Amino acid sequence: MKRKEPKLPPPYAAETKDARHAGTFEVLVPVPERNKPHKVPHTFQTLQAAESWIHSPDGKDHIAGVLADARKK
Repeated sequence: MKRKEPKLPPPYAAETKDARHAGTFEVLVPVPERNKPHKVPHTFQTLQAAESWIHSPDGKDHIAGVLADARKK
């Protein structure tokens, strides 16, 4: 029987936990073999803006770079 490989959850947007940036949103990228997701160093004013950035070409390139860097280590 074939074993299924665990898949990573997709990147997601969440409210920033940093009190200095209260009311903003950030994008978090789950990384293999790491307990906490990687934070993308951008802040967004709305949840919709953060989620649309995830699906933009710039967002996809940045997320792919984060995952590539994680695989190197």
